[in-house]
Amino acid sequence: MAGSDIIRPRKTQDEVFDKMSERTQLVKIGALIGQNRRVLGDLNQNIISAPPPAYPSKKPLVPIRRPVTRKISAQTTTKSLLPLPEGKKPKTQTIPEDCSAIIDVDVEDDFNAPMFVQHTEAMLEEIDKMDEDIDEEPILDIDAADEGDPLAVVEYIDEIYRHYRKQEVTSCVSPSYMSQQHDITDKMRGILIDWLIEVHYKFELMEETLYLTVNLIDRFLERQSVSRKKLQLVGVTAMLLACKYEEVSVPVIEDFIVISDKAYTRTEVLDMEKEMMNTLQFNLSVPTPYVFTKRFLKAAVSYKELELLSFYLIDMCLVEYEMLRFPPSLLAAAAVFTAECTLNRSRKWTKTSQVHSNYSENHLLECSKMMVSLHQKSGKGRLVSVFKKYGTSKYGYTARTQPANFMLDPRFWD
Repeated sequence: MAGSDIIRPRKTQDEVFDKMSERTQLVKIGALIGQNRRVLGDLNQNIISAPPPAYPSKKPLVPIRRPVTRKISAQTTTKSLLPLPEGKKPKTQTIPEDCSAIIDVDVEDDFNAPMFVQHTEAMLEEIDKMDEDIDEEPILDIDAADEGDPLAVVEYIDEIYRHYRKQEVTSCVSPSYMSQQHDITDKMRGILIDWLIEVHYKFELMEETLYLTVNLIDRFLERQSVSRKKLQLVGVTAMLLACKYEEVSVPVIEDFIVISDKAYTRTEVLDMEKEMMNTLQFNLSVPTPYVFTKRFLKAAVSYKELELLSFYLIDMCLVEYEMLRFPPSLLAAAAVFTAECTLNRSRKWTKTSQVHSNYSENHLLECSKMMVSLHQKSGKGRLVSVFKKYGTSKYGYTARTQPANFMLDPRFWD
């Protein structure tokens, strides 16, 4: 019997309907699979040539709700994951105006990065700014502990040092004034001050007295020509005036005559005192490196070793004529900075010190280098009074401190 003559049972309407539904479902599933799969050739080509995806294909475990604009949603609905056949336009989807997920936000046309990336970058920038604020070195209130001390005059301390800043301009001398002297030289000046440092130590005078003495000598020599025979008389008289201004118990004139090996009489000392006061117009109230050093040491949270080394460096500078180029405040700041670097063997200048001194590390560079050079030569040569003074137990054997040779290396200041 031929195959065409075989009688087959007829399918019921329900069976046909089920078959049609099954076929329709298979077609739909095939279409979905076709959208997500490619033929083997295309897939291999994709693996070799296609760049890696910009973002991972895995969805986050926690859904993130982000605002969507009309412009972005329109762009995303018109784009297709797979290339479309030629001549076929993509279908667009209309977004309802009353959708609660849509927010009217203006977005530039060159928007490339996803919105959550922009938000993340903005948050990271804010975190970086917060970290910078936290890491920024705070400025200490160095007068807070002295508010109950009436002698500290905390209410006026800032005004006092602003006044010192203005006064030091007029109290400084020209670093080349020695060229106007015809009978004395800068070396003679150094010998005189080195001797006065020894006299100051023997008389056990206050530190302020020594700095004022040197200031009076330089200001007088800048305005008055002096012979070498009277140079020691100028030094003795300047220390007498400084003692009257600073000391409670003033040495008598006979003490200075004896210490100068009776080279001058009482009358000569009194006459030089009158001449010096008239030349200086009775102006003895000048800011010296001492007042600035005490303030800067307080800003540096000083300790005994740092204080002694700072004044050791300044005392060495008093003998050197070339150090007159630096004003007292700069000399004091450089001494504290150099002492800190010497003791810590590293570069150290805090924000608090910079604010109270008004000098940055770059301002202190030249002066600090010269101080290190003087420290290297300390104790050598003929002028050794400073070295002997700070080599005693009273001054903590500060002269034994090794100089900061590394500060002379240009790489230290980079």
